[in-house]
Amino acid sequence: MPVPARVLTIAGSDSGGGAGIQADLKTFLAHGVHGMSAITAVTVQNSIGVQGFYELEPLAVFEQIESVVTDIGVDAAKTGMLASAPVMDAVADACERFAIPNLVVDPVAVSKHGDLLLRPDALETMRRRILPLATAEALDLLDRALSSGSPAVAALNVDLGGLRSGRPSAQAMWPSPC
Repeated sequence: MPVPARVLTIAGSDSGGGAGIQADLKTFLAHGVHGMSAITAVTVQNSIGVQGFYELEPLAVFEQIESVVTDIGVDAAKTGMLASAPVMDAVADACERFAIPNLVVDPVAVSKHGDLLLRPDALETMRRRILPLATAEALDLLDRALSSGSPAVAALNVDLGGLRSGRPSAQAMWPSPC
């Protein structure tokens, strides 16, 4: 029996179960890969929206990644909600130190309800530290969220041109089977 690929999701936890690491782990299972997680934030959310979130200490995020990489190993990783510049720095430090391969960056900034999930000052850190590590990026998802018209999202004042790295989109590399 072949050994399944080991894929790490580095993202927030959705108390409603429909997004974040919960959705990533369900997707990994459906594709026959061994899913692992490093939680960056815990959201307070349900089917109506996000009522708040609590980011984890950056050291806790780094140590979760370190623990998985140094024991089980990682063949690929995907980011989701990274919440803040300090958490992004911890993720970037871990990805560099442990040479995380095949990193897909999905810069989750907004929930499907238009609720902000990223501190506005984190965008520069995303551009400077996270995106250069990406094998592929899912900025198209951020683009859709930012064009939703939500007042909270408008406060981010994002120029996607400044974030795009020229790497392929995750969707172009791994098209949906549907």
